[in-house]
Amino acid sequence: MSSIVELPRQRDAAVHADPYTTYLDALDSAESRRSMKGCLDRIARLMTGEDDGTGAGQPWHLLRYEHTTRIRTILCEQGWSAAYVNKHLVALRRVLKEAWRLGLTSAEDYQRAADLATVEQHRLPHGQHVPGEVLGAALAACDADESPAGRRDAALLAALYSTGCRRAELAALAVGDYDGAARSFRVTGKRNKQRMVYLTSQAVARLEAWLAVRGKAPGALFGPINKAGRLRLRDGAVAAMSGQAVADILTRRLTQAQAPSRSPHDFRRTFIGELLDAGVDLATAQGLVGHASPATTARYDRRPERQRRAAVDRLTLPEAKPLR
Repeated sequence: MSSIVELPRQRDAAVHADPYTTYLDALDSAESRRSMKGCLDRIARLMTGEDDGTGAGQPWHLLRYEHTTRIRTILCEQGWSAAYVNKHLVALRRVLKEAWRLGLTSAEDYQRAADLATVEQHRLPHGQHVPGEVLGAALAACDADESPAGRRDAALLAALYSTGCRRAELAALAVGDYDGAARSFRVTGKRNKQRMVYLTSQAVARLEAWLAVRGKAPGALFGPINKAGRLRLRDGAVAAMSGQAVADILTRRLTQAQAPSRSPHDFRRTFIGELLDAGVDLATAQGLVGHASPATTARYDRRPERQRRAAVDRLTLPEAKPLR
């Protein structure tokens, strides 16, 4: 497969610093590193035409405005959502900035190459509401499992539903982040920002049941469990699971319950919607879910849609009757 984006050849084979590696190392969380690595690797495959290409070792510092605008055009042609394209553009701008920071390109070349317009697109929000009966069915499936995984998964799903945390945030929780007396988690979110979230009393009961099985060992609050029903340890502490593992647990329990499929982000969307429906102000909801902007939280508001539907319900379709 030939290269789609024509690049100048590497000018200096002795360049040791790699903007790709430097950028990924600067990210705060493993989830962010995995996500942005995927973006850069996909861009690299567009640059090189290689089906299994990676961003490591690519001549990012040689990219100029004509190259980055071409990359943006190709990204837009993939049929991806604007948000997904913009995520790739963020990764591209950041790796270009690291090339400048490393002294591999001039400030002028960096500014020109990174001067890419954000893709604008107005789409209805993705995702679905999670009815209470769907969660109830999943919890029943967990309760039917008498192994330690049943207790863990019930606590995990209850926490997901009652906090609106991102899946990676729950996966990263340590046992010391839980305060039973305050019914709270200390959550570390994007950009390493911490916030407090709070659990319902029912979720606390599920969590305490799990902790009675888990024990007081240091490490992750929700850890992976092996086939023998034992927590996996790393250096004497409970190992952490990945955000994808949280999604897999949810899928497995919903399947066992013969309930409709839902994603962890559907739980987050439902949490925000329920808060706003209950009259919680936007700023409070924003703080609980860790959004940087209230505009992001507002996109989860279901009330305007119901108001539009109620407005249409005021209309009456005329009776079918011929004119005289």
